[in-house]
Amino acid sequence: MATTTTRLMTVAEYEKIPNPPGGVYELYHGQLIKVGFPKIPHVRAQWQLRQLLQAAAGDNGVAHTEFPYRPLPEYECWGADVAYVPKARWKEIKDWLFGAPDLVVEVLSPSNATAEIFEKRKLCLENGSVQFWVVDTDHQLVEVSTPDGHSITYKSGQQIPLFFGGQIAVDEIFA
Repeated sequence: MATTTTRLMTVAEYEKIPNPPGGVYELYHGQLIKVGFPKIPHVRAQWQLRQLLQAAAGDNGVAHTEFPYRPLPEYECWGADVAYVPKARWKEIKDWLFGAPDLVVEVLSPSNATAEIFEKRKLCLENGSVQFWVVDTDHQLVEVSTPDGHSITYKSGQQIPLFFGGQIAVDEIFA
């Protein structure tokens, strides 16, 4: 019986492929994955988080949406819903951020599988992230995880401490 071997797509091959209508491609473990455009509640949370993080960072860092990065050297090209990096690291980026951003924020979408979020969190925290946030717009919760294995879920009325200084009120994220 013959078997078919599936070859992993490299980053160089990925960079040559145009994005599909209605979304973008990301490269996960050498496989091309279509990510659809988010709906407005998702976009609002991204926008609000970017604004809040940038205000807290001031001139010391950069917060941005749909932030491209490569958590591992090959077979991975991802986009964070929102990310933060210190200004010095921002200035060193040429085409891609190698490793994960210092802060990665994933806003949950109906298409997110629990295993996918778990894998993203694990790889990001093992490859440069100081914090990984999962934002649930339906329940207005923010889970903050750190490389030491701790996770804390913040809800309305609480403040999320930022590792680079300052804090963000959960209620402001969902305002």
